[in-house]
Amino acid sequence: MGSVVERAKAAIARVEALGEGARSLFVSFSPERILAEASEAEARIEGADRPLPLAGMLVSVKDLYDEKGERTTAASTLLLEREPATADCPVIERIKAAGAVPFGRTSMSEFAYSGVGLNPHYGTPGNVFDPQGIPGGSTSAGAVTVAVGLCDVALGTDTGGSIRIPSAINGLYGHKPSQDKVPLEGVHPLAASFDSCGPLAVDFATMLAAYQVMSGGDAPDVESAPGKLRFAVPGGAFTNDLDAWARRTFEDALARIEAGGHELVEVDMTFLQEAVGLNRILVSAEAYEVYKNDLDRLSTIGDPRVLARIRFRETQSDEDVANAYAARREVISRTNELLAGFDAMLAPTLQMLPPKIAEAEADFDRLNAAMLRNTSLLNLADACAMSMPLRQPSDVRPGALMIGGAKGTDARVLSVGARLDRDLNGV
Repeated sequence: MGSVVERAKAAIARVEALGEGARSLFVSFSPERILAEASEAEARIEGADRPLPLAGMLVSVKDLYDEKGERTTAASTLLLEREPATADCPVIERIKAAGAVPFGRTSMSEFAYSGVGLNPHYGTPGNVFDPQGIPGGSTSAGAVTVAVGLCDVALGTDTGGSIRIPSAINGLYGHKPSQDKVPLEGVHPLAASFDSCGPLAVDFATMLAAYQVMSGGDAPDVESAPGKLRFAVPGGAFTNDLDAWARRTFEDALARIEAGGHELVEVDMTFLQEAVGLNRILVSAEAYEVYKNDLDRLSTIGDPRVLARIRFRETQSDEDVANAYAARREVISRTNELLAGFDAMLAPTLQMLPPKIAEAEADFDRLNAAMLRNTSLLNLADACAMSMPLRQPSDVRPGALMIGGAKGTDARVLSVGARLDRDLNGV
């Protein structure tokens, strides 16, 4: 590995060469701060008595994670005047201790409340395959920083798919951990019972290393799962109403998995699809509690698409919300029972080919719901899941496979992911 400082300087030069184009990637970008962090990381690496797992890696930080001396604004104008954080949150502390360099605070869907990644305040970056195409939300710019090679890892959050969607769109690996695996302390909330923190990376090994650091050592012995695996393939949810691209890439993956000697078992998950409306009720209810005192200001300075989603709570009674929580508990129980006995569940990460930014702006409600459709079902079920690209030599844009499991089965899901990455992508 070359000098960490020199590597940081080269990446900074690439950002500065973007000029105004960097605005859609970063809400805060301080070369002086980054170089100071790089110098500290270099000293930490040299003084360590063992190899550090993220030594010299550049890590972009979603604008939800507290960093000492930085304002955490959730890419909104509402929070621009809040006081800078007085301490690094635990996740930032952990990645620094592991030898990484925080590399700018990335833009995102305002308040992390969108699956397409639009942001009217900073602009919306295109994805790595299509400069006019949506980046995916809400970890939109974070995904792009990794996909274009500026960073090794992006710190993301996932409330309804905000790690897996931009990972899938940009050909990356992303893990949405079980909610209690990575500390949420010092991470600005959207919906406290849905939010989770995880990494996005260009390859599986880097994603895994970042997750293990973020979680404080979860899944330390993950290796490629051996032997014949048994997979649940859902019917009535996840695989219904796919467009031609999503169906082709998923069916091709299933055919290769089955040809590899693994068992595929179709399971009826219609109950989960029928419950998808619970996400809208509960995430809105929890977001409303965060922003209920700021609604008037948001009506003039906020993203109206996000505000409308927050204000959906006003159409629901307290009884409606209580009933939705009760229904979610039943969904979690049924999902856990159904997935018992399987190594993992397989599904396409995305329902459809990502649309253009202009299309998403013109038809936000429909396309946002479509982008969130598959990923949000696993948030509703309080599950864990990773997304990995499905690379084919003939495809410019890879498909994306979602590997899911019940809460707490992260090590197993990641072990299966390592195996399928080897079998399907040859790595």
